[in-house]
Amino acid sequence: MSDQTPHQPGPAEPAGPAAPANPDFDAMTRDIADVPAVEVITTVAVHLMSSAAVNLGLAEDGAEHKDLDEARKLIQALAGLVTASATEIGSYHAAPLRDGLKSLQLAFREASVVPDEPGQGPGEKFTGPVYG
Repeated sequence: MSDQTPHQPGPAEPAGPAAPANPDFDAMTRDIADVPAVEVITTVAVHLMSSAAVNLGLAEDGAEHKDLDEARKLIQALAGLVTASATEIGSYHAAPLRDGLKSLQLAFREASVVPDEPGQGPGEKFTGPVYG
């Protein structure tokens, strides 16, 4: 046996024989340019919602992943995104995002040992106070 650790590929090295030597950045740029803004915004919002839900302990193994500080940050970011983009994406897309946001804000309030005052919870500076 050797005292050396196996060589791990670095960021500039391909991960294996199937890894492309040079990614096609032009094709990747064209691909993202073809995605409508509403789709990008809703996708980001869904990722924020999912991550916040996990950090609120709402996942299958909830207690393992519960982190209210992280959840607060994610809900705050989600509220800013939803509020800022609502007029741009239209109510058809914004309404479900608002509903999901409100559900997360209420779940945060329930999960908190010492709940925030109305209007002081995560995202409430953007949405106004959230009541159950």
